[in-house]
Amino acid sequence: MKAVVIEQFSSLPTIQEVQEPTPAAHGVVIKVEATGVCRSDWHCWQGHDTDVVLPHVPGHEFAGVIAEVGKDVTRFKVGDRVTVPFINACGGCPECHSGNHQVCGNQTQPGFTHWGSFAEYTTVDQADVNLVAMPEDLEFTTAASLGCRFATSFRAVVDQGKVSAGQWVAVHGCGGVGLSAVMIANALGANVIAIDIDPGKLELAKSLGAVAQINAKQVADVAEAVIEITKGGAHVSLDALGHSITAFNSVRSLRKLGKHIQVGLLLADHAAPPMPMAKVIADELEIIGSHGMQAYRYDAMIQMMMSGKLQPEKLLGRTISLEQSIDALVTMDSSTQAGVTVVTQF
Repeated sequence: MKAVVIEQFSSLPTIQEVQEPTPAAHGVVIKVEATGVCRSDWHCWQGHDTDVVLPHVPGHEFAGVIAEVGKDVTRFKVGDRVTVPFINACGGCPECHSGNHQVCGNQTQPGFTHWGSFAEYTTVDQADVNLVAMPEDLEFTTAASLGCRFATSFRAVVDQGKVSAGQWVAVHGCGGVGLSAVMIANALGANVIAIDIDPGKLELAKSLGAVAQINAKQVADVAEAVIEITKGGAHVSLDALGHSITAFNSVRSLRKLGKHIQVGLLLADHAAPPMPMAKVIADELEIIGSHGMQAYRYDAMIQMMMSGKLQPEKLLGRTISLEQSIDALVTMDSSTQAGVTVVTQF
C-alpha cells in the first residue's frame, strides 16, 4: 500500500510502498477514506513524542471502511463505516472500568504508538471498545475531522469545562481545536471570545459564533482585553494552541472561580509554562487538562451534528491528496491556512 513515511525526524517524509497491515485478534484493518492533517502530526514529525519509533507512518484523525476483522471482534464487521478517537483504550484497566478511556493506562494511539492513517490502510486495536459507527449520511471528510480536534474540543468544553448558556468563554488560538471549541461553546449558548494573531482565522471564528474577536498582535494585554469585554473575566478559558504565552494568558483571563482548560499540547520549549499561581490561589481558579474523548461519548456529539446544532463541516479548509499531505504536514507550524485540512485522495 501507499503511505507517507518519516525516516528521520524533521526531515522531509516520502511516499513509499509498504506492506499492508493485518489486524490483531481484537482489532480491525480500516481502509482510510479521509484523514486530517493535525498539529499533533507536526509534533510527531518533529520528534516530540517519545512513543514514535522510526521509520513511521503518521496520522491519527481518520474515517473509513472496515476491510478486515480480527476473530475476537463482535460489534463490527467488514464494510462498516467507522471513525475512531485518537486515544484507543485497552478496555480492561481501572481507568477504562470507570469509563475514562481517554486516560487509559495502556492506551494506543494510531500514528504514534503504531503506524497511522497517512496511508491507504491502518489498524485499530480493541475495536469493540474504540470504534465509532458512522451514520450513513455523515461524510468521511467530516468524520475525519472529529477524531482529534473536534472530539477533543467537545470533551474540553462540555465535559471538562461544563460550559452553560450565558457564560463567557475565551478561546486562545483559532486553529482546528480552537475553532471547534468556538462552535461547540456557541451551540451551548455561551458568549465566546476568539483570540488569535491571524485576521482570517478570527473572521472564521466570528462566522462560527464568536461574539468578540481579539487580535493578540493589536492589543497590549490579551488578558486585560478579555476582562474588559466580559466585565470581570471569562468563566471558562481554553488554551487551544499549546504555547506558554497562550496558557499564561488563558489563566489570567479568568474571573474568580473560573476554569482554565488546557487542550493544546505543551511540548518541547513550552512544556513547563509559567503560571500566575497567586491568582489561581486568591481567585480559587481551576486548572484542568483535557485529552481526547471516549468512543462512547461520540453519540452525544453526533446527535448534535445530525440535528444541525453542530456543523463541523464548516471548519473544513481544503481537501488534498496523500502526496500533498507532506507539504501540509511540514509547514503546519507556520501555515496561515484557516480551517481543517483533510486528505481525501489516496
